[in-house]
Amino acid sequence: MLKRLSKCIGEYKKSTVLTPIFVSMEVVVECLLPFITASLIEQIEAGCELSVILKYGAVLVVLAMLSLSFGVLAGKHCAIASCGFAKNLRKDLYENTQNFSFENIDKFSTSSLVTRLTTDVTNVQQSFMMLIRTAIRCPFMLIFALIMSFVMGGKMALIFVAVVPFLIFALVMIIKTVMPIFERAFRKYDVLNNSVQENVKGMRVVKSFVREDYEEQKFDKASEDLAGDFLKAEKVLALSSPVMQLCMYAVTFCICYFGSKTILFGTNTDFGIGGLSGLITYGVQILSSLMMISMIFVTLTMSGESARRIYEVLEEKPTIKNPENAVTEVKNGDVDFDGVYFKYSERAEKYALENINLHIKSGQTVGIIGGTGSAKSTLIQLISRLYDVTKGSVKVGDIDVRSYNLEALRNQVSVVLQKNILFSGTIKENLRWGDENASDEELVRACKLAQADEFISTLPSGYDTYIEQGGTNVSGGQKQRLCIARAILKKPKILILDDSTSAVDTKTDALIRNALQNEIPDTTKIIIAQRISSVENADIIVVLDDGKICDVGTHAKLLESSPIYHEVYTSQTKGGKME
Repeated sequence: MLKRLSKCIGEYKKSTVLTPIFVSMEVVVECLLPFITASLIEQIEAGCELSVILKYGAVLVVLAMLSLSFGVLAGKHCAIASCGFAKNLRKDLYENTQNFSFENIDKFSTSSLVTRLTTDVTNVQQSFMMLIRTAIRCPFMLIFALIMSFVMGGKMALIFVAVVPFLIFALVMIIKTVMPIFERAFRKYDVLNNSVQENVKGMRVVKSFVREDYEEQKFDKASEDLAGDFLKAEKVLALSSPVMQLCMYAVTFCICYFGSKTILFGTNTDFGIGGLSGLITYGVQILSSLMMISMIFVTLTMSGESARRIYEVLEEKPTIKNPENAVTEVKNGDVDFDGVYFKYSERAEKYALENINLHIKSGQTVGIIGGTGSAKSTLIQLISRLYDVTKGSVKVGDIDVRSYNLEALRNQVSVVLQKNILFSGTIKENLRWGDENASDEELVRACKLAQADEFISTLPSGYDTYIEQGGTNVSGGQKQRLCIARAILKKPKILILDDSTSAVDTKTDALIRNALQNEIPDTTKIIIAQRISSVENADIIVVLDDGKICDVGTHAKLLESSPIYHEVYTSQTKGGKME
C-alpha cells in the first residue's frame, strides 16, 4: 500500500527529500542553543567581561537565525511536497474512477467515493506532512537532547531515563484506547456524507412531502454519532496533557533538587547554574518530543484507515478493458443477442437476464416493453458494454462487443439513460458533449429533431442559457429533450432511448419519434418505454418479463398473441382508444 501511495509523490521528490534535511539541521541548531546559553550563564557567573557576553550573544543570534531559516525552508518544502502529493493522489483516484465500469462503480457508494477523494486524501496529506517533518524532527530532537543532557549533566540525565518509560507506557495506553474509536468514527463519515448527498439531491422531493424534519433528524443522528465518537476519543486524548505536565514537573523538580544539591554540596565543579538551566531545557525538549511522537501515532492511526480506503480505489481494476488488437470501426447498426445470460455479481443467485436471443437489423426501430424490474435497462446496457455478459454474446455490426475498442464502440452507440444528467454550463456546452466540434447549425438541427429548439428559443439567452448543476433550472421534459439532442449529435449507428420521453406529453413524444424515423433512417433506434404509444409503430416490439423475452413481434401481432402486452395495452386505453 505504501509503495503504491508513494508513487503519487512524483515530481515532488526533491521537496520530499529536502524537508527532512532542513528539519534535521534545525534540530541540531536548536539543541546547540541551550548548550551555548548554559556556557554563557557560567561565564557570567565567573565574572566575565562584556566582550565575552557580546561574543556569546552574537553566536546565539546567528544560531537563532539559522534555526529560523532552516525552519522556514523546511516548512516551505513540506507544504510543496504535501500539497503536491495530495494533488497527485486526487488525480490518480479520479482518473481510475473514470475508468471504472458500472460493475466497479456499483462496488462503491457515491458518498464513499466522495469521502475518499476529499476527507481521506486530506487525512493522508496531513500524515504525509507529519512523516516528512514532525516524524523526523521529534525522534531527532529526542536523541540529540538526550545526548546533550548526558554531556552537560552526566549521571543526572538518568532522571530522564527513569521518567521516559512511564511516559511512553501512559501514551501507549492512551493511543491503544483511541485507535479503535477513531477507526469506528471515520467509517461514519460515509453515512454522514450519504445523508447530505441524498438530501441535497432530493431537495425537491423532501420539500414536496414536507419531510424536512425527518431529514434533519436523520442528519442529526448521523452527526451526533460521529461527534460522540470523536468526543470519546478527545476525552481520552485530553489525558495526555496532564500526564505530560506531571512528567515535566517531576523532571524539573528532580533536576532542580538534585542539581541544587550538586551545585551547593557536590564535588562536581563542572556542573553549575548554567548546566542546571540547560538540563531543564533539554528535559522539556525530550518530553515534548515524546508527546509529539504520540500525536504522530494518533494521526497515522486515523489516516491508516483513509490510506487503506484510498488504496482500495487505486487498486480496483476496471472489469471492462480494451482487448488487444481491438476493432476500431463499427460497420453498421446490427445488434445480435445470442444466448445471453447476465447477473450483476458472481455471488448473485439469480440471473438478471436469461437466455436472451434477439436480432435487430441496422436502421430498424425496436421497442422494449416490460414491467418494473424486468431488466429492460440492463438489456440495453450490454450493447454499449457498460456491463459484460455472464454467458453468451452481444454483437454489434456482426462483431462481439468485447472485441471493440471501448471508445470506438461507445461513440457509435449513443445512450440516453433513464436518469438524465445535465452538467453545469451553457446549453451549447452540454450539447457539445455529443460532439465537441459541432457547429451552431448542427446544434440547432439536433435540437429540432429532439423537439427542444422551440423552448430553447424562448429563453432570454437562447442556446447560451446557463444550466445549473443537475439541470435544476429546466423541467424534466426539457432536460430529456436536451439529452436526446446531445445523443443525436454523436451521429451514432445505434440510438438507445431508455424511457427518455417519459416526462414529455404524447404529442411531443410522437413528434420526436417521427423526426428520428424520417431524419436518421439508417440509425438503429431502440426505445424503452412504459407507454404503448411510444413503441406501437416500431418495426418490432420486445416484451420482457423477469429478465426473459416473452414475446417479439409487431404491435398488431402482440395484441393477439401476447397476454402481457395486451394487458398493458388495455390498462392504458379506454374503449380501445389510447388515453
